[in-house]
Amino acid sequence: MAKLKSWKELPCGAIIDDPKAVLDNKTGAWRSQRPCWSAEKCIHCLNCWIFCPDAAIMVKDGKMTGINYDYCKGCGICANVCPTKVQAITMEEERK
Repeated sequence: MAKLKSWKELPCGAIIDDPKAVLDNKTGAWRSQRPCWSAEKCIHCLNCWIFCPDAAIMVKDGKMTGINYDYCKGCGICANVCPTKVQAITMEEERK
């Protein structure tokens, strides 16, 4: 059995000392809803990109290019901040 570290031996919080480990930790598997993006409706306001807490909105050359479902947790913030006249992002039940 491994010896547990005391709180004094733990690394300081909020410091990422292994960025690759963050990329390896795909967190999107547990969502119950998924955002669905319509490229035809999108006006590329990037509200979704600004407000996404998981950095799952993919952008290239100032335009949204899609959603990285490996990291999207399905919170729905992107759909909520998408302009209502546009509704380029809607939430749907996750298909397993």
